[in-house]
Amino acid sequence: MTAEVYGTQACGYCRRAKSLLKARGIEYQEFIVGEDISAEALSEKIGKPALTVPQIFLDGEHIGGYTELAGRLGVSG
Repeated sequence: MTAEVYGTQACGYCRRAKSLLKARGIEYQEFIVGEDISAEALSEKIGKPALTVPQIFLDGEHIGGYTELAGRLGVSG
């Protein structure tokens, strides 16, 4: 399993998502919105406005944010 995490430097949920992925041994690529990708390009990628970060993809499938990631990996909160 691989992941892509789109977020910002100051985002606490982005840090939590990356920590969770690392703890589960899941390799991920990080993309900083505003530096590596524009908000507009991210919105196009996910097919709707990207109003929050992180936006996470698992094996190429957009799953949502931290809460959805935790749910997929069987972690509460």
